[in-house]
Amino acid sequence: MNEWLTTVMAEPAVLVTVAIVEGSGPREPGARMLVTAGGQVDTIGGGHLEMCAVDVGRSMLKSAAKSPDGAHARLERYALGPTLGQCCGGVVHLAFELIDASLAEVMASLRKRWREDSWRLSAIDGTPVSLLLDADGAVVAGASASGGDALPSNHPAVFGPAFPAIDHQRGTHILRDTAGRRWLADPCLAPRAHLLLFGAGHVGAAIVRMLGELPCTVTWIDEREDMFPPTIPANVTVEATDAPEALVASAPAGASYLVMTHSHALDQRLSEAILARADVGWFGLIGSKTKRVQFERRLAARGLPEDRIAAMACPIGIAGITNKLPAAIAASVCAQLLTVWEAQQAAALETKAAPVRLAASR
Repeated sequence: MNEWLTTVMAEPAVLVTVAIVEGSGPREPGARMLVTAGGQVDTIGGGHLEMCAVDVGRSMLKSAAKSPDGAHARLERYALGPTLGQCCGGVVHLAFELIDASLAEVMASLRKRWREDSWRLSAIDGTPVSLLLDADGAVVAGASASGGDALPSNHPAVFGPAFPAIDHQRGTHILRDTAGRRWLADPCLAPRAHLLLFGAGHVGAAIVRMLGELPCTVTWIDEREDMFPPTIPANVTVEATDAPEALVASAPAGASYLVMTHSHALDQRLSEAILARADVGWFGLIGSKTKRVQFERRLAARGLPEDRIAAMACPIGIAGITNKLPAAIAASVCAQLLTVWEAQQAAALETKAAPVRLAASR
């Protein structure tokens, strides 16, 4: 997940960010990749657009090697159909930033803060400035190219008194200050989707491997500590416990739950604990239609609400995939989870949020 961020570069690199998409594009605003003289990390969608971006990035690296005081950032517009011959047909604006000491500091801080909401703010024009803001608008990392500590957010050399607010609803975008200077405002938000996965068997392991590449966090739970593999994705936390119901009780509101343990009796206890909560985002139980009928009967006998039982996903996965290989089940279930999580995210965006404004110095 986020290879552009988790990969620490040992050579000069350029960070490429999709800043604006008009119409159809291969990736969304906020997609990023790193370009070096001999390679790249992550992707902004492939195709001719990515080839052009790599060329621009390498051109910037060559120019910086010859003239370190040259342009550190630029914004380029690409008409995908007329100019590049791509079928998307939209217009994409890419921001290019040389990774100097300040941007490297911002990225290092982001690697530590990936579970917290942050915003990158980078100057496209003029003196290079790379800053990292927290959710309240306070500067937590970064500085200008002139060196020194991170600039306070009301520093007169950078921000005028009427510096515009970052538009939370727009996501990644370009804004202009009162002097007409362009800035890249780039949200680096903590994953909203959280899954509690009960069961460290073959299917659970296959799901964890796949979710390791997706924007989510996972708590992986099993009483059998030796079932967990030695290498775990960065977004996964392992809980080896013989009291898994306690983790249901302490889970955050809106979390998703996936139950696939080695014991039907444990599956039932966990199902009861999950359905007793009124704030479940999604609940899936591995099993056949016959298992569902049995569990529906047992859960109803214990007084659990009928509407919550009906919302339980069992069998799990998307319709039409019947292959029982662990990897096939994982692909089907992860597709189902993505559908759920994207719908939840779209619903959350309908709630208006206040713009992020730069906080006063602290």
